[in-house]
Amino acid sequence: MTTSPPSAAPPRSPDRRATAAACTTVVLWASAFVSIRSAGEAYSPGALALGRLLAGSLALGTLMLIRREGLPSRAAWPGILWSGLLWFGLYMVVLNWGEQQVDAGTAAMVVNIGPLLIALLGARLLGEGLPRRLLLGMGVSFAGAAVVGLSMSGHGSSSVLGVLLCLLAAVAYAGGVVGQKPALRHGSALQITTFGCLVGTVACLPFAGALISDAADAPVSATLNMVYLGIFPTALAFTTWAYALARTTAGRMGATTYAVPALVVLMSWFLLDEVPALLTVAGGLLCLAGVAVSRMRPQTGATLNHPAPPVEGPPHDAKRQAADRP
Repeated sequence: MTTSPPSAAPPRSPDRRATAAACTTVVLWASAFVSIRSAGEAYSPGALALGRLLAGSLALGTLMLIRREGLPSRAAWPGILWSGLLWFGLYMVVLNWGEQQVDAGTAAMVVNIGPLLIALLGARLLGEGLPRRLLLGMGVSFAGAAVVGLSMSGHGSSSVLGVLLCLLAAVAYAGGVVGQKPALRHGSALQITTFGCLVGTVACLPFAGALISDAADAPVSATLNMVYLGIFPTALAFTTWAYALARTTAGRMGATTYAVPALVVLMSWFLLDEVPALLTVAGGLLCLAGVAVSRMRPQTGATLNHPAPPVEGPPHDAKRQAADRP
């Protein structure tokens, strides 16, 4: 029964949906850099993070009510708390702060250490392994991100504090992703994202005073960009990310985000009239090439005739999730 065509066919459709979800995430996260540039001029780092998370929590909570999804199982909460504090909370604050201390190129280079850390932590803590194609693709993409960063450097100030903040953002991002992965075995993507966002919102409540003060003086365009950040790059993109992450390894999902620098270059070109230098374009192409390599799967007889390993798909996770729910 395990080698018959009907048993091998079902995983293909979810894989296409997961790929579409990952692409949605990458595009929306790339658009976030354009919005942050506007909102960050009127809002302080903590205020911007809290405003973004409040908008995201409201959107996600509304969707939860419409879909009538309840609480995730108890086993999901350690991962929810971990990802909520590190990724939704700490990451957003220190990244906003760091980007005010260093130029965009330096920030891009340092923060893009995150996917490499995800692969290493995933191999160490989740037992995902480090496939040669993944390592090769990530190496190519990181080189591309470094080229993009170098081509953009020199247009702003840099400081040791800014570099350390961006490095902390990369570590928080990696830790949040690795913490979120096990939680997705015990809850839906919407549940894990919603409650992770709520945890991050609560963690950022000390910035409520700054948010109220900044909102009183901020132009409408900056506030609208902050709301956009909460609804689309946060509520929607983090949910599609969780959906895709549940169906692949943390390392491969992290490698996919190397497409973001290339898309940021294109969006800045079309939306902000910032014509990229040839070196920037070359770096963006390297990023995309590395992502393509990292997501390639060897086509062998064994992979065509047998289901994907448990770490590459959700069958085992679905069984655990069904067993954990009442």
